[in-house]
Amino acid sequence: MHNINKTIHATTVLGIIHKGQVVLGADGQATMGNTVIKSNVKKVRTIGNGKILAGFAGATADAFTLIERFEEKLNQFHNNLKRSAVELAKEWRTDRYLRKLEAMLVVASLEEILMISGTGDVLEPDNQIASVGSGSMYAISAATAMKKFAPQLSAFEIVKESLNIAADICIYTNHNFEFVSLEKV
Repeated sequence: MHNINKTIHATTVLGIIHKGQVVLGADGQATMGNTVIKSNVKKVRTIGNGKILAGFAGATADAFTLIERFEEKLNQFHNNLKRSAVELAKEWRTDRYLRKLEAMLVVASLEEILMISGTGDVLEPDNQIASVGSGSMYAISAATAMKKFAPQLSAFEIVKESLNIAADICIYTNHNFEFVSLEKV
């Protein structure tokens, strides 16, 4: 039986909006069961004509499918992040094929950051920090502390150091990081 609510043991993706910048970062580890298959998978990218960042955790092929569908929604709704996310989540929950996909997304613009799941959730965190994957709680905890107690740090520094902390703790997260960012002009 397929269970979409199971914990995704696949990575750590972390995004933050801070000081006029949005940064999304992820490790590069891909696992099958308890074996590392690849150490440099690209899990974050810029989409939506360069105005939206997206990252994924979960099954890689499933996530690529979801990012493609999300891009279609962005085109359909003129890069309206929240509307596109809600429409994707509705389709993801109701479509027979999509419903079986096992992944989660973090998507962000300079104004908002969201987490999207296959259960129909579109979550907008209060503190503009979002994370998915097996190391997400470690990364969110670290980023929340840094944003609160070291606000002089840049968004990039917070994401990088938070991913380092998650990678030190989570066995499904490595130190091969990739980052994408947008900055207010």
